[in-house]
Amino acid sequence: METPMAVIPASISCLWDQVSSCWDNITPWLISLLLLALLLDYVMYRKKSSSFPPGPTPLPFLGNLLQIDARNPYIYAQHLAKKFRTVFSFQIGWNSFVLLNGFKAVNEALIEKRDEFADRPSIPLLTLERYSENCEGILMASNSTGWKEQRRFFFSTMKDIGMRKKTLENRIYEEARYLCSEFKSKEGAPFDPEPLLSKAIGNIICIFIFGERFDYNDATFLKLMHLVKDFMKMCGRILPQLLAVGSWLSYIPGPHQKITKMYNDSNAIISEIVKKHKETRDPNFARDFIDAFLEEMEKVKGNPKTSFNEPNLIKTALELFVAGIETISSTLLWGLLKMVLHPEVQKRVQEEIEEVLGSDKPATMKDQPNLPYTNAVIHEIQRCADVIPIAFPYRAQRDVQIDKFVVPKGTTVVNYLSSVLNDETMWKKPHQFFPEHFLDASGQFVKQKAFLPFSAGRHACPGEQLAKMELFIFFTSLLQHFTFCTPENHPRPKEDGILTLTFAPHPFQICAIPR
Repeated sequence: METPMAVIPASISCLWDQVSSCWDNITPWLISLLLLALLLDYVMYRKKSSSFPPGPTPLPFLGNLLQIDARNPYIYAQHLAKKFRTVFSFQIGWNSFVLLNGFKAVNEALIEKRDEFADRPSIPLLTLERYSENCEGILMASNSTGWKEQRRFFFSTMKDIGMRKKTLENRIYEEARYLCSEFKSKEGAPFDPEPLLSKAIGNIICIFIFGERFDYNDATFLKLMHLVKDFMKMCGRILPQLLAVGSWLSYIPGPHQKITKMYNDSNAIISEIVKKHKETRDPNFARDFIDAFLEEMEKVKGNPKTSFNEPNLIKTALELFVAGIETISSTLLWGLLKMVLHPEVQKRVQEEIEEVLGSDKPATMKDQPNLPYTNAVIHEIQRCADVIPIAFPYRAQRDVQIDKFVVPKGTTVVNYLSSVLNDETMWKKPHQFFPEHFLDASGQFVKQKAFLPFSAGRHACPGEQLAKMELFIFFTSLLQHFTFCTPENHPRPKEDGILTLTFAPHPFQICAIPR
């Protein structure tokens, strides 16, 4: 039997009365729960002691998330620094961060109180697989026994390889010859130097880790380089970082899933290389980092607590590959850009190289003291390039005082390295390209204590010495053989940069004129 039309409105009205009645009953409970949640949020996550570093007022549940510039989070750090000076805090969600700004505060934490800031926090975005506690890699490892033995092993292996007949230094200037040959093949025509610089630096890391260099067009090499580039770009975006804050969020769709795939694809390539090393290695001679690691694995076989295991080998090798390529190639790219923008500096460098080395003698590290102006220019390029504006974070191992504030145990601490390299109290012309920052009155090279592009303390970049060799030999070789200029009818290259996990120049074209 059909329901009469007149009954329908009455039924809807009755249903609405029931819903309204239920809502009236539920509303006080919802309001109470919301107020309770706000109270808990304030007491547990937003109420700070009077000695805690100051910062902007965080919103409930979100913290200061909505105030951060998604494209350039460093702008937010600069804004806070102007208002709160040297030590201040901010909050993302329920996580509190303390940021140290300027040489004095950073030096106090990294040098004077290095033991209190020796630990690392967990960063889900950079820990994309669920490893055991004995598989932390080397760059983001906590202050554990595994981290200490991996760091000792890295320096020992670097030293062993460096003492051989064909040292890493020899391999660097051999690679510099390959790079110069590629530049020469352009015959003075405009080209983008970034791909060639990345491949040259990538080969140095490959020689150290894998024991061999690759042709610049090798398919495996190009695939690994491509994955590294895309990985850096994706990691620099704020959205995947936020999506990866909690481990459970890693299961939902989003850009972070692409990062996971890139990471796993890179691991697969390195795993295959490790497999070949197992099949071909000589137990009496370690060709490279992988062979040396496999040898250590043999020594500690049966020890469940050791960090010398295959997953950690793959993770560490990938970390070294990613970190070693992007930072140095970006710095060299900034170097070429500065030479184009400052031809008078380029000319003076070339004159010094000509006087000390001539036109054919390859540069070695022994020549560095005799090239003080060239050395100063390289250091000033690093300072102005500011490739790593913010160092990987630390975690306070106990309550510790910085300046007049107390950083509680377990708090994540971020060192704003950019503020050190541009500290107006430490540099004569902090916002200009000024090589004389590193020269004394007699024109000799001088170190500066505020020069911290590799960070400092217990977690300073382990590859610092290798990086210095690469920068000196590659830069000197390029300036020895070429004069760099902007192509005719091309606009002046941009002096600002692009941010991923590092800071790199905008793409630009140059002409390399053989000398």
